[in-house]
Amino acid sequence: MKTNSSFTGYLLGALAAASYGTNPLFALPLLHAGIDAYSVLFVRYAFALPMLALMMVGRGRSFGLRRGQLLPLVALGLLMAASSLTLYVSYAYIGAAIASTLLFIYPILVTIIMAVFFHEKTSALTVVCIVMATSGIALLYRGDGGEVLSPTGLLLVFLSALSYAIYLVWVNAKGIREIPTLKLTFYVIFFGLFLFAFRFDAASTFAVLNGRPLLWLSALSMALFPTALSLLCTSAAIQRIGSTPVAILGALEPVTAVAIAVLLFNEVLTPRLALGMLLVIVAVTLIIGGPTLAHRILRVRKMFPRIRRK
Repeated sequence: MKTNSSFTGYLLGALAAASYGTNPLFALPLLHAGIDAYSVLFVRYAFALPMLALMMVGRGRSFGLRRGQLLPLVALGLLMAASSLTLYVSYAYIGAAIASTLLFIYPILVTIIMAVFFHEKTSALTVVCIVMATSGIALLYRGDGGEVLSPTGLLLVFLSALSYAIYLVWVNAKGIREIPTLKLTFYVIFFGLFLFAFRFDAASTFAVLNGRPLLWLSALSMALFPTALSLLCTSAAIQRIGSTPVAILGALEPVTAVAIAVLLFNEVLTPRLALGMLLVIVAVTLIIGGPTLAHRILRVRKMFPRIRRK
């Protein structure tokens, strides 16, 4: 049963990463149409809420919270919203492709947080996989023409990654872990919405959306895939396998972005991009199969006992 739960956790973590990797695909058309980041994110969160509410009603879930759960959920909602906002604003400084790639330093930040504050042991395999995944992500970054990246953009991406890393660690805390995944996701979106509400320009936003069905489709897809679905899968995965494996599985997000660019927008898959994707996939595979692989190697080793010299 534990093995099945772990497999499900890894599968959910991979699905969460792939879903979140579609973020620029749906957000950029809205940003390029002239809607500001606060309004785009308000629409994203506002559209996701009724989807989650319908899921809760359909499953007969209660919306009630116990004492002591409200403030942590408010904090988690604001953390997730801050991560989204700083990422979207960074697009204007260093571009979506670079920002979305550089965002994935968060697995390293999660590992550091868990090691420093929670004394979690970091295995050699985990370190190797982090280095391998980071190297793959670096290869996926195509801006190798020698241009200097904006310090403001880099700072915004770092803050986005740090906010998300803290979210991943906190959502696995004892009191939060007991909250059902669907309810947790609903309240994270609900409280995160307040960060964008005071800057939401309704008149301008709907003036852009009206009469443009593709933009409406982008808005709805943005609410479904990189928001509701991604957060649901992330929370469920963390409850099964913990924060660190889920964070490392997040390296699949830039791979998803590259795959979308190649398959949907006819971008060329260069050897460098292929090598970067391969490094990420191998790193994720080792994280998933590492303990099982080590166990099998040990079993084979025991079949050949060491011959003692007389």
